[in-house]
Amino acid sequence: MILRTLVQSALKTGCLSVASEGLIRQILEIKGYQTSDLEALTVLYEAVKSGQIEREAHDTRFLSFPDLHRQSAVTGVL
Repeated sequence: MILRTLVQSALKTGCLSVASEGLIRQILEIKGYQTSDLEALTVLYEAVKSGQIEREAHDTRFLSFPDLHRQSAVTGVL
């Protein structure tokens, strides 16, 4: 639920804050997400990629969605 809220906020403001991106990374690391969260993150990823949402972070590293999908396919866990 937190991930979806962070994505909704970014979509609403047009900006993904450093703090929000950090929270997303932490949630992904502890695997505290559901399938619907991954769907929301896919929307976020596409919005950032298309320029609809700007990232505050200056590093070039962004969330690695292909790894998430590969992990879920291998382990069967989302």
